[in-house]
Amino acid sequence: MAGHSKWKQIKHYKAATDAKRGAHFTKLIREITMAAKLGGGDPNGNPRLRTAIETAKAASMPKENIERAVKKGTGELEGVDYTEITYEGYGPGGVAILIFSLTDNPNRTVAEVRHKLSRAGGNLGAANSVAWMFERKGQLYMDASKYSEDAALEAALEAGAEDFKADGEQFEVTTDPADMHAVKAALESKGFDVAEAEIASVPKNLVKVEGKTAESLVRLLEELEDLDDVQKVAANCDVEMEAAQ
Repeated sequence: MAGHSKWKQIKHYKAATDAKRGAHFTKLIREITMAAKLGGGDPNGNPRLRTAIETAKAASMPKENIERAVKKGTGELEGVDYTEITYEGYGPGGVAILIFSLTDNPNRTVAEVRHKLSRAGGNLGAANSVAWMFERKGQLYMDASKYSEDAALEAALEAGAEDFKADGEQFEVTTDPADMHAVKAALESKGFDVAEAEIASVPKNLVKVEGKTAESLVRLLEELEDLDDVQKVAANCDVEMEAAQ
């Protein structure tokens, strides 16, 4: 049925039917490798690597694949040298978009991103043109059908969360990025299953888009995320369309 949805929710529904497991694993491996390269191979002392490994495990990635990706990042095994680049731009309806990439060929990646944006009626912006519209937060998600909202809210606040809300079929817990793992551990110690945890760029405000504009925007965001070099996409949109629910 039709209704409002943020990009995070749209991705949630899309992931339920998305069979591109191999491509997903490739992106997870790149993130593990980059995290190990930047912060070392010990997840206990490298929060980004810890998050990447937990995400990979949740996606049922084999242990040996994870270990190999870590070793490529630390230099124990030979691997591709990736560069981390964030692109900024606008899509249909004036929606601000952040595009996070890990690439071994920045010229190729920027050309692909620019092509996708321009074809959808958007454009690539300069550095810091839209980044100020987002803030980095830890975000945890729990299946809302498993727990009462009051119990989940109380547990999240006691664990040190900044915010809590029921968002469709899931509870969304927001934390300071540095507190995310501690909040996750506290929730799990109380018997709550955290389905997903990530450090995300959360929009400070949402732009409402509807109808054909919403359809064009969602198609663009999906196409951007499907690019091999793109790890994730953030957008400050509140869309209303049939496919969102």
